[in-house]
Amino acid sequence: MMTIESCGLDKKRIEELITAAKKARSYAYAPYSGYLVGAALLTGEDEIITGCNIENAAYGPSNCAERTAFFKSVSEGKSDFAAIAIVGGAKESEGEYATPCGVCRQVMREFCDPDTFLVIVAKDETAYKLFSLTELLPEAFGPDNLG
Repeated sequence: MMTIESCGLDKKRIEELITAAKKARSYAYAPYSGYLVGAALLTGEDEIITGCNIENAAYGPSNCAERTAFFKSVSEGKSDFAAIAIVGGAKESEGEYATPCGVCRQVMREFCDPDTFLVIVAKDETAYKLFSLTELLPEAFGPDNLG
């Protein structure tokens, strides 16, 4: 696991990302699972773009908070990313450690350097874990594998 000293962000910025992810979680649309997730993606330009999970009765069209944040960012012309904070959990909980699903990890790999991109998995601003994308998706397949 990464440490604050090795992650490239200071404690205050990490806490700001977690706060933004918590706010984004409040917008989640999860009437079927009741599992609410918010994400706050930090761009290379130091801008925070948020996303929440959005469920669908047909299940397949549902989208995770992390991918919502990435797709929103890319659709606005941003493709350089430094970190993401994720807060999730059952509707009744204030937050629990919710690591990104495999599909979200693969989307992160598409746009991020796996060794330097920081994934913050948090319950709140004082309880969080820091990972590099490589730690969460070792031996990943990415754009560089195609040629």
